[in-house]
Amino acid sequence: MAMAVLRREGRRVLLSSPSPAAAMAARSPAVSQPEIAPLGARSISTQVVRNRMKSVKNIQKITKAMKMVAASKLRAVQIRTENSRGLWQPFTALLGDAPNVDVKKNVIVAITSDKGLCGGINSTSVKVSKALHKLTSGPEKESKYVILGEKGKVQLIRDSKQSIEMTVSELQKNPINYTQIAVLADDILKNVKFDALRVVFNKFESVISFKPTMTTILSPEVMEKESESGGKVGDLDSYEIEGGETKSEILQNLTEFQFSCVLYNGALENACSELGARMSAMDSSSRNAGDMLDRLTLTYNRTRQASITTELIEIISGASALEG
Repeated sequence: MAMAVLRREGRRVLLSSPSPAAAMAARSPAVSQPEIAPLGARSISTQVVRNRMKSVKNIQKITKAMKMVAASKLRAVQIRTENSRGLWQPFTALLGDAPNVDVKKNVIVAITSDKGLCGGINSTSVKVSKALHKLTSGPEKESKYVILGEKGKVQLIRDSKQSIEMTVSELQKNPINYTQIAVLADDILKNVKFDALRVVFNKFESVISFKPTMTTILSPEVMEKESESGGKVGDLDSYEIEGGETKSEILQNLTEFQFSCVLYNGALENACSELGARMSAMDSSSRNAGDMLDRLTLTYNRTRQASITTELIEIISGASALEG
């Protein structure tokens, strides 16, 4: 009976005996974990946090600088934008505005920016343009895009590539002036056939507010028909025409000048909205970077304090072991 118990206990001892690796580790002298770890393994966490803090600080400097640049440009563009509003408003009083006019050939002129980091102004223009394209398309209707700005082109080319008639980039590379816009408007009128031009842009209201706006310019033929049928377009016959020009020639000149004035004001309004949105976006980014920096500083201090505490515990434990 005693021998059977001894055999069972012997089997238990054999089953629970340490592995050769464990036995080798037990025979070898005690080595602390930091010594067998790679060089700098103990401080790797604080090093990562420190690098992250440095990156966030650099990003914060960039966003602050971009906000200052946008603020410095905004005031000058805002003054020019307010002055340009007086150019196209008399046309609305003279010819009226017909946003709901039903024509066969519609051309949507979407004004966007070439650069990003300016909030949602480009997405707003693209959404309004897509909605207009959907409303003005049909079995017997044709709707095309003329896109001003690289950001609008990138978004609309994904699902409306066949409908894009013309694209223009780097419109704001130089300060916008009327001569530049007049040449562009003349180029659009020569290369694009239309019954109605619908200019979509963001109207500047404040630094944090802009309003999607659409202005309609009718072709001389449609304008004459609307005038004769007593539509929403103003009655031009009530005005006295001086000179030898016919009514068709006057309507042609008025259409060209109206389109160039609307396009000039729309480009300035959109540029002003872009700068205001960029100021707001960069201000939010700077604040978020500051908040992230505060959290990273707290994490870094906690990690460093934990590392110091661990080292002190190891030193005290080693000293106690030597004394004991």
